[in-house]
Amino acid sequence: MNKWSLLLSFLLPAFAHAQQDSVYLFSYFKNNGEDGLHLAYSEDGLQWKALHNDQSVLQPKVANDKLMRDPCIIRGHDGQFHMVWTVSWKDRGIGYASSKDLLHWSEQQFLPVMAKERTAENCWAPEIFYDAANRQYILYWSTTIPGRFPETAGRGDNNHRIYYVTTSDFKQYSDTRLLYDGGFNVIDATIQKSGDTYLMFVKDETLKPAPQKNLRLVTSKKATGGYSAASKPITGNYWAEGPTALYIKGRWIVYFDKYTLHQYGAVASTDLVNWSDISSEVSFPDGARHGTVLAISRAELDRLRKGF
Repeated sequence: MNKWSLLLSFLLPAFAHAQQDSVYLFSYFKNNGEDGLHLAYSEDGLQWKALHNDQSVLQPKVANDKLMRDPCIIRGHDGQFHMVWTVSWKDRGIGYASSKDLLHWSEQQFLPVMAKERTAENCWAPEIFYDAANRQYILYWSTTIPGRFPETAGRGDNNHRIYYVTTSDFKQYSDTRLLYDGGFNVIDATIQKSGDTYLMFVKDETLKPAPQKNLRLVTSKKATGGYSAASKPITGNYWAEGPTALYIKGRWIVYFDKYTLHQYGAVASTDLVNWSDISSEVSFPDGARHGTVLAISRAELDRLRKGF
């Protein structure tokens, strides 16, 4: 047995064990986000059960409106959990906090990411992605700036594009830049990586002349730009928002809020081209709104169950 075979003989069982040891966490909000962060878990990525009797596990404390909508949590390369959220319908910044165990959180911060854009109307649905290729975190969200992108002005209640900043330490941040302009009113971006390709699932927020309100996929070879034209809709004849994606058991699952129907749905694909609606297979806590998923260990889940 050569050294590589020997190494694999140790690593493959460990990897298999790690896969078996994973469960999934869903961070979400309810109502208008006034009571803060809610969490649920799943063994299979389909059936989701609320933690802490579906009560809030973290109260919002920043910005005038003190909301905690659209919470996004990732595990950073530093081992800590990092979270961002929407603090208000009309503020020019987002919320940020970190945690080592998902039980105890740092002091909440208000990040004024659109402060230099004096006419910016909002910062909606922020998310975080760790760009390993450049050893930096990307914080991204959607904003409407009146007068920008006139070609799509008047086609909805707003005219959003996706913007971003980068940071390596959550202390110093880059200037704000445009991340995605696909030629349509776009919100609710979420980024995943598949091989050497970055996947961004987005909501087409176009309302006129014909409503879209569906989810689409764009791709790039780098995380911070160069994204393709949008795919055809991957969701069906209903209004969908707040996508979050998970690769599990050989297929991609995109969960989303069927917000006009007051229920959660999902679509699945093995090739990122052909999508099937599997909403009948998933179950989420009643009233769950726009959230994100991540993998955690069973030991971490046990600590959460005991800690709340």
